[in-house]
Amino acid sequence: MPHAAHPFIKLAAEAISTFLSEHRIIDPPSSLFEQVPEAHLPAGVFVCLKCEGRLRGCVGTTEPVHGTRAAEVVANAIGAATRDARFPPVGWAEVNVLSICVDVLGPFEPVASRSQLDPRRYGLLLRAGERLSVLLPDIEGVDSLEEQIEAARTKAGVGRDQIVDLYRFEVQRYK
Repeated sequence: MPHAAHPFIKLAAEAISTFLSEHRIIDPPSSLFEQVPEAHLPAGVFVCLKCEGRLRGCVGTTEPVHGTRAAEVVANAIGAATRDARFPPVGWAEVNVLSICVDVLGPFEPVASRSQLDPRRYGLLLRAGERLSVLLPDIEGVDSLEEQIEAARTKAGVGRDQIVDLYRFEVQRYK
């Protein structure tokens, strides 16, 4: 028997379906804060959507923009469904077949040595001047540290010879 979805997943699904059907942004229900006390706390949150195993949208914040994790989940779920520039907006017919992943980001730690990195355990924030990219941990198709760093460089538009600052972070992942 499958286990029940985490309340953040249910919140993200409700936020997407309500926005697509009624064009309004929901408020997180008070019962969520009773179920998940840390939902009151601020944090960066990424919401990623997949349809038939393929990425369909992913939007997130590295630092909190809203006062609570719950509000961050709502905003980023709607963003993943409607504002990821790589994809057209999610259509109503797709709502019931989306799989949703919510990642709550932990603090960023500067990386002094590549030995402190592990693409399965840690996400990566790469900064070169004004250019910045973020990769979540344990991404399908990114199996090595070199692949993670190369993907972050490509995403930021940073060449291999440019000096970069690296930061690692862990996530609490809900599927």
